[in-house]
Amino acid sequence: MGQTRTMRIYLPATAVHLRAAALGSSQEPLVAHAATPALGRALPEEDEEGLEVSASLCAADASLVLLAEPGAEGLADRRIVIAADVDAEYVRELAVEGDVLPGTVEVTGEIPWEDVAALLVDEAAAETDVRAARLGDEDAFERAAEADLLWFDVTERDALAETLGG
Repeated sequence: MGQTRTMRIYLPATAVHLRAAALGSSQEPLVAHAATPALGRALPEEDEEGLEVSASLCAADASLVLLAEPGAEGLADRRIVIAADVDAEYVRELAVEGDVLPGTVEVTGEIPWEDVAALLVDEAAAETDVRAARLGDEDAFERAAEADLLWFDVTERDALAETLGG
C-alpha cells in the first residue's frame, strides 16, 4: 500500500470556523492557499519555507475579505488562518486568472480538526487596522497585511473561539 502524500494548506477563516465540527465537505470545496508549483514560479527566489509563509499571508488577506462580508459584523477584527495537512489527492490548484493568485487551491472533502497543524491569528494590536480594512480603508489593509500572525496550537481552538466571538 502506497504512502499517502499530504499537503499543507492555509485556509482563510473567521471565528465562526473555529466552532465548526469539521471544516469543509465533499459537496462544497474550500478555497485555500498552498506552496504550489505556480507559487514557486511566481516567487522563484523563495525556498519551500518562504513559499509556505507567502501562502499563509495570502490566506490572511483572504480572511480579511471574509470579515468584510455581510453577516460577519459581530466577529472580532482579527484575521485567522487554519493550517492543515490534507491528503494531496483532495487538493486541486486553481488556474491563475482574474483575482486568483498563484498558490490558490480548492480542497474537497472534510478536514477534521485532527489534521489541523496550527491556528494563525492576529494579535490584539492589529484590530484597529483590520477593522478599518473591513470598512474599505486600503492603507489599513496594507498595514494589516504587514502584521505578523501569532501561532496557536489546535488545542486552543475553543478558547480562541470564545475570545474572538465565534
